[in-house]
Amino acid sequence: MAATVLPIGAALLVAAVSIRRHHLTRYCAIALSLAIATSYVVIDELSFAETFHFVEYGLLAWLFHRARHTRNDGVLILMPVVAGVIVGILDEWFQWFIPIRTGEARDIFLNGVASGCGLLFAIAIDPPAGLVTWRHRESAIRMLASGGVAVALFALFFLTVHVGHDVYDAEIGVFRSRYTAAELSELARDRAGRWRSQPPGVQGRLSREDQYLTEGLWHVQRRNQALNAGDMLEAWRENRILEQFYAPILDVPTYANLLGHGWSAEQRLGVERQVGTDRAPETSDAYPYPLYVLPAGR
Repeated sequence: MAATVLPIGAALLVAAVSIRRHHLTRYCAIALSLAIATSYVVIDELSFAETFHFVEYGLLAWLFHRARHTRNDGVLILMPVVAGVIVGILDEWFQWFIPIRTGEARDIFLNGVASGCGLLFAIAIDPPAGLVTWRHRESAIRMLASGGVAVALFALFFLTVHVGHDVYDAEIGVFRSRYTAAELSELARDRAGRWRSQPPGVQGRLSREDQYLTEGLWHVQRRNQALNAGDMLEAWRENRILEQFYAPILDVPTYANLLGHGWSAEQRLGVERQVGTDRAPETSDAYPYPLYVLPAGR
């Protein structure tokens, strides 16, 4: 929390010292910036760690604002927000590819709002030098090109991170995955052979994340949560997903549990007895963030 509050407090102090004319308009811009940020934090229920995005991307918007050449060009004044969105997409995409960190569209929207708030703050401290105009054709072309890049990058990011498949099984039901059932079977064969000699016992901080392993561990976590809550049917169903599609994860130690994740024969039998024969297929909710299935992706 201090990492967010202290920089914002310092920025407000700088604003108080810097603003010497047109006080009302400039202080209104600062108030609007703070109001938007506060509203977004409350509405989206951001954690303290997530609020730091307003510091990061607010500062980035200020730097982009300072770097622009034509200070009275209304189109270029908005460019820091577009630049912040592009940086935010690349940042979240990179985080999605490496272990420990996660990247999703929700954070990209947060980065865009934070950039907008930062731009309002930057304009209040360093306003345009003269009358703002909106008639610069070259600037409009640059803005449209930059916006097109942002839209294209977001579309590619969304397809990579948030588009997957429904995997159906007559006994289990359905769960969502980045992979088709056939791809999961192929990945299971590959990991079973690879992990015999090199089990994933250590999670590298700067390496390519194994999304197959990550998905399997999400199902392990959901299974264990259901077991601890006494929901034996859900625990049994998640364990069947693991046995059917992520079996190598049950057979080897991983960085999440060096003792392994498989149930003993006695534990499995005990859960099956408590479940009984009423095992209607259901939909797993193990995936922790939105994953959408396109009509052609089924």
